Amino acid sequence: MPGKLLERTKDKIKQQKRARENKRSELSLTFGEQDAVDILSYAGLEENPDYLLLDGVYIRTLYISGYPFVASSGWMDSLINFNHDSDISYHLHEVDALLALPKLHRKITELESTKRAMMRAGKIVGSEITDPLESAIELRDKIQRGQEKLFQMAIYVCLRADSLTELNKITKLLEATLSARLFYSKVARYEQLEALQSVLPRSEDQLSQKRNLDSSSAALTFPFMSSELVQESGILYGVNKSNNSLVILDRFALHNANSIVFAQSGSGKSYTTKVEILRQLMQSTKVLVIDPEREYKNLSESVGGTYIKLSAKSKQKINPFDLASTFHSKSDLAEHVQDLTAVIALMAEGLEKREKAAVDKAILKVYKKAKNEQPLLQDLYAELHKLGHLQLCERLEKYITGSIAEVFNSHTNIKLDNRLVVFDIKDMPGDLRPIMMLIISTFIQNQVKARPEKRLLVIDEGWLLLEHEQSAQFVAGLVRRARKYYLGVSIITQQADDFLKNCYGRAIASQSALRILMRQDTTTIKGVVSEFNLSEYEQQFLLTCERGDALIIADQNHVAVKVVASEKEHPLITTDPAELYT
Repeated sequence: MPGKLLERTKDKIKQQKRARENKRSELSLTFGEQDAVDILSYAGLEENPDYLLLDGVYIRTLYISGYPFVASSGWMDSLINFNHDSDISYHLHEVDALLALPKLHRKITELESTKRAMMRAGKIVGSEITDPLESAIELRDKIQRGQEKLFQMAIYVCLRADSLTELNKITKLLEATLSARLFYSKVARYEQLEALQSVLPRSEDQLSQKRNLDSSSAALTFPFMSSELVQESGILYGVNKSNNSLVILDRFALHNANSIVFAQSGSGKSYTTKVEILRQLMQSTKVLVIDPEREYKNLSESVGGTYIKLSAKSKQKINPFDLASTFHSKSDLAEHVQDLTAVIALMAEGLEKREKAAVDKAILKVYKKAKNEQPLLQDLYAELHKLGHLQLCERLEKYITGSIAEVFNSHTNIKLDNRLVVFDIKDMPGDLRPIMMLIISTFIQNQVKARPEKRLLVIDEGWLLLEHEQSAQFVAGLVRRARKYYLGVSIITQQADDFLKNCYGRAIASQSALRILMRQDTTTIKGVVSEFNLSEYEQQFLLTCERGDALIIADQNHVAVKVVASEKEHPLITTDPAELYT
């Protein structure tokens, strides 16, 4: 008998050996004598109570054991945006309502019994009893009505580091970050191997640290917004504050190339814009800038741009009636007449319906008489005088024969053939700035229509154009039509609240695929959060971020970024008095 048992054992060992060899031959790969098992397996694994050492990498897995009482949008942002090497694993299991409801009934009964016993004993019933009781009753009712489902969720975080000291440091940072949002985490002590198996993408929850959540709360844990933004054809905007990756964006690859920049004074909005301008120039994009505060002069001189200084004493002029010679269609002329009517309305401080019709008629007559020459404002004035609109002529008198006659009543003597053109209007009187900004925008629009090419128009202090309905309406239309002519319009403003309260301002914001939001104060943050549907984390970021930090919204992508300039770029674009005058 012992001999037969020994023979059967030997036969069984031989069978197992043959089975292993057959399996190895099935998995063998064409890498010399190596097979799949040898290639895919790790060199060594050391298991410790609270960490693993795998191929020289220290690994520790934690699980979330406690959750906050209230779940709001983005309540897991602090975990998703944790700026260290980590893997996050979600395990979600639906609980059958027929099984969940009896357990909920039993829990409600227990809590109500405890509440009554405390009341009979004269004790104060605290929130530790009333809050779970109200939540359980509300959840039971919603499950019975089919409004909610119940899930068991487990969330595991696997941290990796090159040393045990670094791993301990990252673990403390994660625990502090989570506890600040009322999440409690624990290290899977003596279960690190099972925890690692639970993190791997194999749908196996060997750790089984579950928590009951309703469907609304479970849905809010998933990160639907990308934390990375990289487009191969784009330019570098800065460093992603979530994971230190580069933020590379091509605004012309979005559904339109328009952008809006909202920021407090001194938060770096002009610096950010100038960084973008420099890098757009390297992409062969032609850039035009309307500069009310003379912040782009140094940049223009540094790259050999055209610097146009417009003022009452300036020799450089723009004729509002300057129409590109390549315009032939009636629709182009009709659109230009409407734009000119808006300019005249701004000059005359408003037009009545009768006056607006007269201006429209007079502009058409002026162009018909001018033939091959460009008419001037004085020609329109003379035509209106013939039509008997004397009051309107009186309001336009100062632009024809007054102290500022040469500003708007002269032929154009500038060109837009440089790769960077800056219009400086700082010396223009305050009440004339919106008029000049509108005339410049109209002039640029005409040139762009005549010869479409990749261009970027930057309008700094854009809130000035919203002070008057005529200019606001024109800019909103320009932003809407820009994509047809390969133009991107950038509006920069620090008056975010006023901008978004204006109907034309909201229209401009909605037509801008790229939104760059920088530091806000408590008076403007509510309007910004509401307009762009920001999360609580994004709101706190905009209230506390440092100079040069920005939240970039490109279509549906939301990324927190640190705008950076190289050592050679910085001197060309800085306007910090501490750097310029010391």
